[in-house]
Amino acid sequence: MSNIIVQQVAVFLKDFLPFSYLPDESLEKIANSIRVLNLNKNKTLFKINDSLHDCFYVVASGVIHLTVISDAEETLLNKCYAGDVFGLRPFFAKNNYQMTAKAREESIVYAIPITTFKPFVAQNSDILDFLLESFTTNTKSGSLMEQHGLISENIDLQEKQFDALYFQSLSYTKKPIVIPHSTIIKDAAQLVTNDLQDCVLITENGTPKGIATDKDFRSKVATGKVAFSNTIDKIMVAPVITVSESISVAEAQLIMLKHDVTHLCVTSDGTDQSEIKGIISEHDLVVAQANNPGVLLKEIKRAQNGKELKLVRNKLDEIIQTSLNKNIPLTHINSIAGEITLALIRRSIELAILDLGSPPVPFAWLCIGSQGRKEQLLLTDQDSILIFDDVTTDRYRDVRDYFLKLAKKATNTLEKVGYPICQQGHIAGNMLWCKSLTDWTKQYVNWMKNPGEKSNEISSVFFDYEIAFGDQKIEDSITDIVFNSSSNNQLFFDYLGNDAIKKPAPLNFFKKFNLEEDGEFKGKFDIKTRALMPLIDSARLLVLSMGIRGINSTYLRYKQLAMLDAKFSEVYLNCAEAFLVLSKFRALEGIKNDDNGQYINLDELSKPDKERLKNALMPMRDLEEVIKGKFQLTQFS
Repeated sequence: MSNIIVQQVAVFLKDFLPFSYLPDESLEKIANSIRVLNLNKNKTLFKINDSLHDCFYVVASGVIHLTVISDAEETLLNKCYAGDVFGLRPFFAKNNYQMTAKAREESIVYAIPITTFKPFVAQNSDILDFLLESFTTNTKSGSLMEQHGLISENIDLQEKQFDALYFQSLSYTKKPIVIPHSTIIKDAAQLVTNDLQDCVLITENGTPKGIATDKDFRSKVATGKVAFSNTIDKIMVAPVITVSESISVAEAQLIMLKHDVTHLCVTSDGTDQSEIKGIISEHDLVVAQANNPGVLLKEIKRAQNGKELKLVRNKLDEIIQTSLNKNIPLTHINSIAGEITLALIRRSIELAILDLGSPPVPFAWLCIGSQGRKEQLLLTDQDSILIFDDVTTDRYRDVRDYFLKLAKKATNTLEKVGYPICQQGHIAGNMLWCKSLTDWTKQYVNWMKNPGEKSNEISSVFFDYEIAFGDQKIEDSITDIVFNSSSNNQLFFDYLGNDAIKKPAPLNFFKKFNLEEDGEFKGKFDIKTRALMPLIDSARLLVLSMGIRGINSTYLRYKQLAMLDAKFSEVYLNCAEAFLVLSKFRALEGIKNDDNGQYINLDELSKPDKERLKNALMPMRDLEEVIKGKFQLTQFS
C-alpha cells in the first residue's frame, strides 16, 4: 500500500481498542502489513470448522455478522461494525473456527497478520489486559481455552461490558483506617468495629507497608494463632497492592484477579511511596458493577414499565457524566450509550406487544436521527418510523391500526423514560410514519426523485436509521431502495447539499460567534443548528453520494471519507475531530443544565474552552467548499 493509505489506516485504527494503546510508529508498521478485503453482500469470510487463518480482522466499513448453529438453526451472536475486532481464535486456540463470519452488506475488512501483531501483545501489558478483561467480563462458555486463555467471541454486542468497565470510574472509601505497624491488634480490631470497615492499612513513615483485613483477624487472631496483645504487623499482609486514583472498575477487577487480593490501596501516584488516598474493596466493585452496562441491560430486560426503565436511564446518565469527566473518547461513550438506548427502545416495544398481543405480520422499528446514528447522549427527542410487511388491501387498515396502537404505547413509554416526542411528529405513532413496506418504498423513491415537494417534504433524518426491533430484512430492503435511488441522482444531492450549507453561520466576518439575537436564548450560541447539524448533514450527503453503506456515525463517516477520497482527506479528518469536540461541548452543557444542551452560554466558558470551540468551527468553511465543488447546488439555491 502507498504511504498515504498506510497512514490513513493507522489513523483509523488509533481510534479503537486495543490499537489506541500503541504509538503511531507501531500502528504504521501494523497498517503496512494489513491486507484490505472487499466483501460483497453475503460473502463468507470464514465458517464453522474452517481451518484458522493466519490473521485476525477489523471492520473498516459495513457490517459483519458472526453466527453459530444452535438447535439446528443459524443464530446471530454479534454484529461487528466499523472498528470492531473479530476472528481472534488463531491467537489462543489450535482448533478450527467455532462460528461463521459473513458480510451483511458490502464491507471492507482489514486482515492483520498474527505474526505482526503478536509482538505488540507481548510487549504491551495494556493490550494483554484488554484481552483478559474481555474474557473476565464477557465469557459465556466454559471451555478450557477460555478458562486459561483470554477471550470469547460468543457475545452479542449488547452484552459487551468491557468498554464501559474500562472507563467507568470507581467510588471507594476515601478515609480508610490508617495505623502504624506498632499498633496493638486489639486496638486495631476496635477501630475496625467502630468505623464499620473491613480492613486497616499499616504505614511506616507515612507510606503504606501492609494491610490487615477482617479475614486476617478471623483466621489469625480469632483462632488463637496470634494473640490480641501482639502488634498489627504480626498479622498484616505485605506488601499492600497500590493503585492510582484514576483506576477504573475493570482495571481494579484485573489487579485483584492477578494478585488474588480483596483490597487495593489507592495512593496519589499509584505506588507505595506516596500519600494514601483511600481503599478499594471487593464490595466497592460489586456496587460499581450494579451500574455497568451489562447489569443495566439485564435490568432493562426485566423492566415492566416506563418507571423502571427510567431508573436505568438515570444510571446511564451517571456513566455518561463520569466518562466525560474522565475525558474518555466520545466514540466509546457513544457506543455504550447507543446500545443501552436501543435496549430501552426494544423493551418499550416488547412491553407494548405483551399488552396488545402478537403482531399480525413481521415489522421493523427503525430509530432515525441521532438515535439512528447512536449519537444521542442527552435526553433529546425520540424519532422513529415503523414499517410492516405488505398485506392485502382488505387487511391493510386493521394491520395498520394494530401497529399504530403499538407505536403509541411504545413512544408513550419512552416519553416516561425521558425521551420527548419529536416536535415535528417524526415518530412511529404518527400515521404518516407507520405504513407498509410498499408504501415506504414509494415514500423514499418519491422523496429522492422529487426532493423539495411541499407535500411530505423530505427530512434528512429519515436517511439515518438503525433497526431497534423486528425483521432485519425489512431494514435491508429500505437500505437497498435508498442506495439504488441515490445512484447518480444529482437532483437529490443538490437538495441535500443546499440543505447542508444553508444553516446560519457559526462565526461572523470578524470570526466572532454569531449569537441568538432575541427570544428565550438571546445571547447564547446555538451549537446544534450552527455547528453540529452542518457537519452531520454534510457527512450524510457525502456517504450517500459515494455509496458508502453500514456507517451511521458522523465521526466514522468522516474517517471513512478520508480514506476513500484522498484529495480532501485532511478536510474530512478535521471535520471528524471537530464533530467530537462540538458534541462534547453540547453534552457537557446539557448535563450541567439538565436540558438538550443546544444553547451554550459562552460567558460560562473559560478562555481556552472558547478558543477550542472556535477552532472546532474552522473546518466548516473548507467543508462547504468541498460540497460546492462536488455538487451542482443550483436547483434549490
